[in-house]
Amino acid sequence: MIPRYSRPEMVAIWSPETKFRIWFEIEAHATTALAELGYVPREAAAKVWELGAKAEFDVERIDAIEREVKHDVIAFLTHLAEIVGPEARFVHQGMTSSDVLDTCLNVQLTRAADLLLQDLDNLLAALKRRAFEHKMTPTIGRSHGIHAEPTTFGLKLAQAYAEFERAKLRLIAAQREVATCAISGAVGTFANIDPRVEEYVAEQMGLSVEPVSTQVIPRDRHAMFFATLGVIASSIERLATEIRHLQRSEVLEAEEYFSEGQKGSSAMPHKRNPVLTENLTGLSRMVRAYVVPALENVALWHERDISHSSVERMIGPDATVTLDFALARLTGVIDRLLVYPENMQRNLDRLGGLVHSQRVLLALTQEGVSREDAYRLVQRNAMPVWRGEGEFLDLLKKDPEVSSKLSNEELEACFDLAYHFKHVDTIFRRVFGAAQ
Repeated sequence: MIPRYSRPEMVAIWSPETKFRIWFEIEAHATTALAELGYVPREAAAKVWELGAKAEFDVERIDAIEREVKHDVIAFLTHLAEIVGPEARFVHQGMTSSDVLDTCLNVQLTRAADLLLQDLDNLLAALKRRAFEHKMTPTIGRSHGIHAEPTTFGLKLAQAYAEFERAKLRLIAAQREVATCAISGAVGTFANIDPRVEEYVAEQMGLSVEPVSTQVIPRDRHAMFFATLGVIASSIERLATEIRHLQRSEVLEAEEYFSEGQKGSSAMPHKRNPVLTENLTGLSRMVRAYVVPALENVALWHERDISHSSVERMIGPDATVTLDFALARLTGVIDRLLVYPENMQRNLDRLGGLVHSQRVLLALTQEGVSREDAYRLVQRNAMPVWRGEGEFLDLLKKDPEVSSKLSNEELEACFDLAYHFKHVDTIFRRVFGAAQ
């Protein structure tokens, strides 16, 4: 994670200070539970909370201890003992390092998901606003990059809205799945700690109990979480790629906002480049790149190894921070996107009416022409238009085989643009609900 693609609130979740504060809360809650169950003195648990809660954990001091002991949790506990005093001997009773590390990671991922869900809400609001703004703005739909049939720009944005709404539901499920707590001790048998301690800590930290944790929380949960982030990143890239294509000079149906004083090229003063959506494409690739290591973390040795640890120290912050930034940037792009209906109409008209070929095909079949013959007749008149040799409607009217089946008025009716938009309201109700 680098400052250029980071936002402070998400970065703060992964700071050493936040991590050590969560570690303390896990340890203090566990000590409180042990005290309630009669395993440690209540006074000791109270002292841990009293002194630890108001302490500023010294990151440099903890790092210095770790350089000596080569163990991060022991380094933290040693520093906590320096703060709390003799009562610190009751901290971490019956626990193992993974109890602290895994529970903390899941707290951080849960908090990160809260921010990402807010990001998605902001993006959905922007997409909805712009979709309704351009609900009936005609534009050309493309398949294989080639003009196909008319659609509306609002439908393009409605599709994106539906996709990110699915992303939100997936992230809610992934957050729920990763929000578990393990305080089960070495190899996860609770041999030296009461399971009720785990239940108490889970409740206090806003997590659920991990049913069986060996010595670590199973990493299939985390794999699903990061896979969900990867899918969201792919959706970001899909929309970013659409905007990049629409901004091409020969298309120019929409483009990123270009601010006063902005420069597009160091060499060519005329340039207005889609830099934000190109950046989003790159950031999306990075988020997806973290999915495979998360999947590979699932296969740990026996009850525990730490091959996953170094991976998660990187992908936890990097994936969530990068996706947070990308979602916020995409929201800004959509909010300020410049849309050019006139260019959309010009592009619609560019192929001389060819975009209505299917309507003519269907109309001929309704008049008794076989589909094969109808296709041949329509294509016969369409190909000259591709070569710039006339308008599609004019050629159809002059074709005796076509005109013998369809009158001029019937042919002209096939070129009614509004025909393609008669179900836009239905689609919008499906996407946005009846109360739009």
